[in-house]
Amino acid sequence: MKNLIIASTSTLHGGDYLEYLLPVLENHFANCQTIIFIPYARPGGINHDAYTETVKKAFSKINKKVVGLHTFENPEEALATAQGIFTGGGNTFLLVTQLYQNKSMEALSKAIAKGIPYLGTSAGSNITGISMQTTNDMPIVYPPSFATLGVLPFNLNPHYLDAETQSNHMGETRETRIKEFHAFNDTPVLGLREGSWLEVKGNKIILKGTLTAKWFTQNQEAVELEPKTDLGE
Repeated sequence: MKNLIIASTSTLHGGDYLEYLLPVLENHFANCQTIIFIPYARPGGINHDAYTETVKKAFSKINKKVVGLHTFENPEEALATAQGIFTGGGNTFLLVTQLYQNKSMEALSKAIAKGIPYLGTSAGSNITGISMQTTNDMPIVYPPSFATLGVLPFNLNPHYLDAETQSNHMGETRETRIKEFHAFNDTPVLGLREGSWLEVKGNKIILKGTLTAKWFTQNQEAVELEPKTDLGE
């Protein structure tokens, strides 16, 4: 049975890394002593070791050991035998490229299908959708494919922001960009706001947190979804 926490962000404004999610994660990873961390997204260009250290510090607060996937000679085998898996945020183009290059995308998909507890934040959440085409990230590298894990029957737009009516910003809003996506694609998109996450248990996909999320479908008006909505229905 699929068992995932898919969060918009790792860090809320003014908080420590993963701090707001730790009570949820303590339960989510209750049967895991060690969590394999996938550091490929490298936010701000941070190297794999430094990124993994940040994650180790956070998980030490709930007495969990963290090992970076980049330290294994055989990433496929490491994912297949993992107790728990976390993919952190950063650049989705880089993350997807490295997962394909290391032959880890299929291994990760199989691990999730087996029910290994999975946590994704930001880019690590993007890859649970059908494709990475609704990411906010810059295309700094060219992935072999935009196709991702397809754990969710829709795409995500983490860090979703509403247009600010008092702002002088003249660029595209997130809603505009998603409409551009829907001019060529019919995949639904969930705009997931900061502090919100999805809890996936089998076929149930429950919106968690205190905020609504915005649901976009092709040729339809966007809809606000209330917390506790099941998107798997």
